[in-house]
Amino acid sequence: MERPESRFRQAGRFLREYTSGVRGGDLRRLFQEDAADAYQVLTRDQRETQADAEGPRAFMQRVKLLFLGLSFQLSPPRRLLFALAILLALLGSCRIEYTTASGMHVGTSTGPLILSVAILVFLLALELVDRVRVRDELEVARELQSQLLPKNAPELPGWGIAHSYRTANAVGGDYYNFRELPDGRIAIVAGDASGHGIAAGLIMVIAHSTLQLAAEQDPSPEAALPLVNKAIAATGGRRAFFTMFYGLLDPATGRLDFVCAGHPFPLLRRADGSVIELGQGSLPLGIRKQLDVNPEAVTMAPGDLLLIYSDGIPECVRRSNGDTFGFPRLRNLVAPPGGAQETHDRVVDAFDAFLAGEPQTDDISLVTLHRLPVVPPPPA
Repeated sequence: MERPESRFRQAGRFLREYTSGVRGGDLRRLFQEDAADAYQVLTRDQRETQADAEGPRAFMQRVKLLFLGLSFQLSPPRRLLFALAILLALLGSCRIEYTTASGMHVGTSTGPLILSVAILVFLLALELVDRVRVRDELEVARELQSQLLPKNAPELPGWGIAHSYRTANAVGGDYYNFRELPDGRIAIVAGDASGHGIAAGLIMVIAHSTLQLAAEQDPSPEAALPLVNKAIAATGGRRAFFTMFYGLLDPATGRLDFVCAGHPFPLLRRADGSVIELGQGSLPLGIRKQLDVNPEAVTMAPGDLLLIYSDGIPECVRRSNGDTFGFPRLRNLVAPPGGAQETHDRVVDAFDAFLAGEPQTDDISLVTLHRLPVVPPPPA
């Protein structure tokens, strides 16, 4: 016979496994932020056809909108089962008793309430199965997308490179890549697709594929970027666009020819500690069918560092207090001395500390290039 102590240990182990991953602020966020987001998403289509009520009718209208929002997210057969479950729950929660003319006592029981719970659990199981299937498909898309990103940075003598990528959803729209050209230069690309999720991921794939083909013919910004612009403009609608930083780096001289099309201006930290922005205002790719490309050039001297980033870092907003990470904070993180990996890690650590456990709302990507300072030869 199993001892009570063993049962308590098993129960404690199961409880720890069942609640693993739950942090202190998760429950508060569940009822405060996630519940509000769920209500906004479920009722956004119904609210367009409903007038806002005032006074006591406001609560009943919200309940009605929530019921309709939940119902019309389900397929018609599941919608009927959901309505039946709500009806049975109302019937089971009301205690109704009466006596017939023959003296028989008739009343409701807990049977309808139990049946309502069973139907709701059944519907929950069906929806979870659909979610698991979608999650598996998104995981495949995420793996395919990750193959488009570089696993390792090119090894350049006299240079240090660090990079990272993090999506807000399973599939993201941020992009960066390195391409070694036959003449010894390195093509450095960073981009950000409009929107989030699968739609942004598709725009990112279109930009990547077109740029790869264009770079094989002519890697210059004047030739490559117009082709990417035409591909995105012909594929997406008005809401589909792609910001891009495209640069050609000569590792031997440090010369960087670049174009910044709607992308956040990279930050260049000089060896003396001063920080400047690179780029001029330009429309993202895909906004217009014709693109005017005006390349710029800068020379990175030994000791200089270049930070290329997406807007998901400086424009990140913390939900708890509405504070924004901001461009000045990012600039101050780049100013202190440090190599490519050190500066990269400093920005990522500050970003994670800023979120304080909150989920990020946008994709982020970060690339740092550091031209190593010249080390004088040892004395004879």
